Amino acid sequence: MLVNAAEMTKKAREGHYAVGQFNINNLEWTKAILLTAEEMKSPVILGVSEGAGKYMTGFSTVAAMVKAMDESLGITVPVALHLDHGTYAGCYKCIKAGFTSIMFDGSHFPIEENVEKTKELVNVTRQLGMSLEAEVGAIGGEEDGVIGMGECADPQECKRIADLGVDMLAAGIGNIHGVYPPNWKGLSFETLQAVADTVGHDMPLVLHGGTGIPDDQVKKAISMGVSKVNVNTECQLVFAAATREYIEAGKDKVGKGFDPRKLLLPGTEAIKAKVREKMEIFGSVGKA
Repeated sequence: MLVNAAEMTKKAREGHYAVGQFNINNLEWTKAILLTAEEMKSPVILGVSEGAGKYMTGFSTVAAMVKAMDESLGITVPVALHLDHGTYAGCYKCIKAGFTSIMFDGSHFPIEENVEKTKELVNVTRQLGMSLEAEVGAIGGEEDGVIGMGECADPQECKRIADLGVDMLAAGIGNIHGVYPPNWKGLSFETLQAVADTVGHDMPLVLHGGTGIPDDQVKKAISMGVSKVNVNTECQLVFAAATREYIEAGKDKVGKGFDPRKLLLPGTEAIKAKVREKMEIFGSVGKA
């Protein structure tokens, strides 16, 4: 059931749990996440980066695939199709393509420009019944060539963006995209508390870079207002590991083990297991 992400994240904020955003990269990713969300009776957000959208031949192709798959699989839980770390131009492409939710990442702009562009997109998405996520404070690591150092967000800048009427707010609290380095200092809960207190306790906050953050830190962040947690790298890692194990065991040389439907199945099942695990940690199971 395709919807925007506003109601599901609002309910999560009120219920002190989080909805998982699991990025999709192809048909297997999408199918695995949708089936697992249905199995777990959990709301879910399908994240699409601009790079992944390009890889899948464009946002219109992605939207058509997700809508058709949602219907053909008989998915009854709330599903949002969401642009992840969208540029200004990318947001309008996804609006045109039929996404139900977008993230505008204006964190690399001066705050005045971030406010100006976010305000415009708030007006557009409201008219179309879409949800909008905005960002303040860069997330560390790399996402489609955009490199952030993991700066912590300024709570007052967060308030300026939140007051525009966005549905979700991503605030940098020391989190990083990709694999966390051994010397990572952990999440800045002091920053998270300051942001939550400043923007108001009804604003769903977003934790990017969910891969590799210790479970206890994720749960603490959720208890402090994080209502959406993004996971991508972890699914990629388990998919790669399961596929490697299958090939190294020579199973692709037995019968028609090279058939993509068989070759990609172990990785697909690994994604399902990882999504189940994360939904349990996030507390979204049974919340559809």
